[in-house]
Amino acid sequence: MFIRSSDFLRAFSNIFYRVVAFMVGLALMPGVVGQINHGGQPEWQIDIATIPALRLPDIDRELLDAQDAVTDQYKEAPWRFGVEFEVNVDPSLEGLWTIEGNERVWRMRFDASDALGISFFFDEFRLPKGGHLFVWNAERTDFIGSFDHRNNKDWGTLAIGQTMGTSAIIEYREPLAVDFPADLHIGKVVHSYRSIHRYAQSIEERGPYGNSGNCNINVNCPEGAPWSVESRSVALIIQGNFAVCTGALVNNTAQDGTPYFLTANHCLGNPNNWTYIFNHEIEGCTGNTNNAPASDVISGGTLKASNAGSDFALIELSDTPPPSYNVQYSGWDATGVSPANLTGIHHPSGDVKKICFDEDGPSIQNVGGAAVWYISEWEEGVTEPGSSGSPLYDENHRIVGQLYGGTAACSGSVNNGEPDWYGRFDVSWDGNSAATRLRDWLDPSNSGALVVDGWPEGAIAYNDDAGIQVTGIPTDFTCGAEPFTPSVLLSNSGLNDLVSATITYTYNGASSESIDWTGSLAQFESETLALPEFIVVDGENTLDIQVLNPNGVSDENEFNNAANVSFVTSLGPTIDYELVIILDDYGSEVTWELKELGQVLFSGGPYEDDLDGTEVVVDFCLTDGCYIFEISDSYGDGLCCEYGEGAWTILDENGDEVDSGGEFEEFDQSVFCTEISAVGSILDAEGPTVYPNPATTTIYMDAQDWLGSDVRVFDASGKLIDRFVMRTASEAIDVSNWSPGLYTISTVHRTLGFSQQRLIVE
Repeated sequence: MFIRSSDFLRAFSNIFYRVVAFMVGLALMPGVVGQINHGGQPEWQIDIATIPALRLPDIDRELLDAQDAVTDQYKEAPWRFGVEFEVNVDPSLEGLWTIEGNERVWRMRFDASDALGISFFFDEFRLPKGGHLFVWNAERTDFIGSFDHRNNKDWGTLAIGQTMGTSAIIEYREPLAVDFPADLHIGKVVHSYRSIHRYAQSIEERGPYGNSGNCNINVNCPEGAPWSVESRSVALIIQGNFAVCTGALVNNTAQDGTPYFLTANHCLGNPNNWTYIFNHEIEGCTGNTNNAPASDVISGGTLKASNAGSDFALIELSDTPPPSYNVQYSGWDATGVSPANLTGIHHPSGDVKKICFDEDGPSIQNVGGAAVWYISEWEEGVTEPGSSGSPLYDENHRIVGQLYGGTAACSGSVNNGEPDWYGRFDVSWDGNSAATRLRDWLDPSNSGALVVDGWPEGAIAYNDDAGIQVTGIPTDFTCGAEPFTPSVLLSNSGLNDLVSATITYTYNGASSESIDWTGSLAQFESETLALPEFIVVDGENTLDIQVLNPNGVSDENEFNNAANVSFVTSLGPTIDYELVIILDDYGSEVTWELKELGQVLFSGGPYEDDLDGTEVVVDFCLTDGCYIFEISDSYGDGLCCEYGEGAWTILDENGDEVDSGGEFEEFDQSVFCTEISAVGSILDAEGPTVYPNPATTTIYMDAQDWLGSDVRVFDASGKLIDRFVMRTASEAIDVSNWSPGLYTISTVHRTLGFSQQRLIVE
């Protein structure tokens, strides 16, 4: 990042460099808000006066204000809202332990004169299952938590939340009997001194971490309405006592929800100790920013790639944002084509989310050795310290860069007409290694795609865009020869009404078939189409479907045009087994597989937490053979019996127990064999006589004992071409119009069972 004026900088160099050196030396300290919490509430009726207290040193507000007056002007200086103190708090040596019922409880109070809020960084954090940690304020109006073993990180630390007020209490509770005692140590405490008052003109304008200049535009103003989807990608980055930067979740070509997060290289410290706050915004253009949520948080992430040559950093968040966060993964454009206009979404000075617009498009320049998109002036809105790393979107709602530097700022209620520059996404795409480029991470299959739209919602409205989804496909391993009839949900995502399209499908590698659809679907309308009935074959069955040529032209969005599905079937005699799992409190730790000869036939989990005693029932149809059932618990304490009376049981066709368990550590296993006998179905039994074979014009079927059977005829692709019930002792079938090739005749009788015969037509 760069500054406005070297003369101005020299005038305040001592203050400025002391602050920057302080930040770098501390490796950009940890965040102030904890990660995903797990419910419950503290026992905060205790007399606070009985809790041992640590009083933080008083701050020098006059000196801090003088430093902030300088650093607040520069995007390269993160927006500071507090003072971070190093402490050495070990619960085994400080605080108060008590026995309350069947729990040990530790509490300690932290006091800070005139603080607006207090937050903590645990440089050692490892909780056993059953342990719960809360932070609450002395006024008993605000608490965060609980945090439990699911918050443990590989790197063993945790940045944990800010509570409002001058005094905060940490409360940790664990059962008297646990696998191991908690490993806790508090290394830093943040005294927040201007998270409310700075720049505030009235209480309605206050913000939790900062207040940006008056010319900024709330993202939910009418101007930002077309960008409501992309806005859900953007998050504020907090480190210790700084609102450091902004960044955004980005999609990848697999569109699998991997939580990759794009920001700026110059923001980097230790992303393990960052916190990422999503949905920190207010409704509309004005409102009480104290009501802006700051609780949708992910704590920690791992750096995947970075490069100063375009000032980018890509981080994988430590957790996938849960559905309640309602996030979006932004699309991107790595082609390098110059955008016609640009939009930035960001958190200036750590404030609620803002938006800015450039209507003229950028120029390509090199600033400080980095390849950038250079914006000469914003037409609406600006950026500020804390906006660094924020995404830059082109007119197609795709990211083309992230904020590197600039001198744009507010001048009263209007912007100052100064420039900003953003590192170019297309330059970030390639590099010398996976650690210095984006393509290895955002194109994991090496598809070569240079343009990807957002996920799960595509923000771009194309003129002609047809999409499909497929239903009615068997899942997992299936038994028997029952044909299936899949359905295709044809949808119109385009602006133009969809009046025609071609749907092609290929089943089990046979020749492609097509359906020419006509109708009328407005944008977002859909219609369900039934495909022909298909016969299953023994082993793997595959169905590939595409939709092409919407309205007779090329589809402008190919990401929703194809569906490829497969399933495995056994046509041999089978027997029904049943798996019953009784969950404990932590279903999220449970997964299982049923395998034969190394092939996974059935699988399940993870499940939801807090469902102790809930039964999960899964039906298996199994052929004659031997199987391995394996159930795993990621925490390593099985299903029983400390956190619920969980168990698993496998039952045979008579309801008798084959095997069971529940008390194990990392995994439990069962090997069992089926014995198929007296099963009421016959495969390849001697069905009706079919002749002649090969045939040219007519075939005959002699019923023998198969009168009343359901007869179906399938071509080589598995498509149903004829179906009838045998009503006479000899049926004649005209095949003169059938294409030469191989056909399957399937006969099902209610008592004799099932027969399949092959027929060649010449």
